[in-house]
Amino acid sequence: MLKVNGIDVFYGAIQALFSVSLEVQKGEIVTLIGANGAGKSTLLKTISGLIRPRTGSIHFEDIDITKKSSMEIVKLGISHVPEGRRVFPEMTVLENLELGAYLRKDKQGIKEDLKKVFERFPRLYERKNQLAGTLSGGEQQMLAIGRALMSKPKLLLLDEPSMGLAPILVTEIFKIIKEINSQGTTILLIEQNAHMALSIADRAYVIETGKIVLSGNAREIAANPEVKKAYLGG
Repeated sequence: MLKVNGIDVFYGAIQALFSVSLEVQKGEIVTLIGANGAGKSTLLKTISGLIRPRTGSIHFEDIDITKKSSMEIVKLGISHVPEGRRVFPEMTVLENLELGAYLRKDKQGIKEDLKKVFERFPRLYERKNQLAGTLSGGEQQMLAIGRALMSKPKLLLLDEPSMGLAPILVTEIFKIIKEINSQGTTILLIEQNAHMALSIADRAYVIETGKIVLSGNAREIAANPEVKKAYLGG
């Protein structure tokens, strides 16, 4: 479904990603783990068209998206939930969700998907007319995921969904991620909580200083002594 092939990414003269390749198959949850500053967010931004790679290519469902705009990439079926949630604080919950569907023309479908988001996140329904900036961190994360789902993505890119959340909410968010996946959405997940990420993923990649150093079945990666020592506190 998604093929990233040998991309090099630079910020000015500084190289952030070095010949990075990864694949995500339809229906999978794939997680990318690594320390802060390893290049995880840069990779997601490059896939979603916010940053251009200098070399290499990115294909989604056999379409070359390397040079496509973010808008074209969303139209093709990739949605990105950025690190730090990035909801629009001065807009209501409902307005944020409607914005997620801004490229869609199917009014009835939008209505139905809005209903599904509210069923999945009852707290958002309770606060639909509240300004997004007044929500708690967990509610903002739910809103960011709900907004992304409103574009009907085939592939959902999640950047640090559990960041800054209380442990009970982390468990809830991961349960929701599994549910979204079980209903047909493929997921590429970046997460500092490596233990939680590996527990729900099918496959995993480990990135260190801009290079993929390890990949494989999530359970095998979780059992790897070096991964345990570096990321799982073992």
